Amino acid sequence: MGLLADARSIADRDPAAKSALQVVLLYPGFHILIFHRMAHWFYRLRRFMIARWISQTGRFWTGIEIHPGAKIGTGLFIDHGSGIVIGETAVIGNECTIYHGVTLGGTGKEKGRKRHPSLGDCVLIGAGAKVLGPINVGSNVMVGANSVVLHDVPEGATVVGVPGHVVKQQGKKVVQHSTELDHGNAPDPLEQEICRLMRRVSLLEKSMSMQKGPDCTVLPDQVVKQNQKNNNND
Repeated sequence: MGLLADARSIADRDPAAKSALQVVLLYPGFHILIFHRMAHWFYRLRRFMIARWISQTGRFWTGIEIHPGAKIGTGLFIDHGSGIVIGETAVIGNECTIYHGVTLGGTGKEKGRKRHPSLGDCVLIGAGAKVLGPINVGSNVMVGANSVVLHDVPEGATVVGVPGHVVKQQGKKVVQHSTELDHGNAPDPLEQEICRLMRRVSLLEKSMSMQKGPDCTVLPDQVVKQNQKNNNND
């Protein structure tokens, strides 16, 4: 599949795109694929300086940073695109969709080893999500916006949260989040904190009353008489 086929694939999947020609002329997510194809070709020839220069030029024009060593399949749809970072040893399958602010980042500093994630086919990565380390994300996975994925994800799963956890597997819920997402009925954290403080004060008062013995209680008139007695002695 060539670049024109990529443009057609993007046009088919983006409801805002009116034609493949519009994608070719106006979509930075498509433009960076052109830069990356050239950069990756030089990278495979071990012309690393030229490869990086091309990729940095693409970053300047599009706001999208893709290392020339990254392996990208056909039909990648980068929507909006600004702020995306894809590392050197990342692998992206066919027909994937990546939104703005996504990082496919690495862990570790060992050269010559895989440090970045591998995505299967038809993976969707929501805006602001971070997929980190040499992990495998199966095909047909959906990663929620602003999630942080640190472990392998099975095929057909939906991942959300920080750190990311699977909430759906092959379309079936594996975690019940209806209560957590029903913000209108969620408990007020300020009210909960006040209740905790009131319980603590109550326990402290009870503890103090238990520590006071009968000799510890001094009435006000006794204090006055004691002061008068002390004055007379003086």
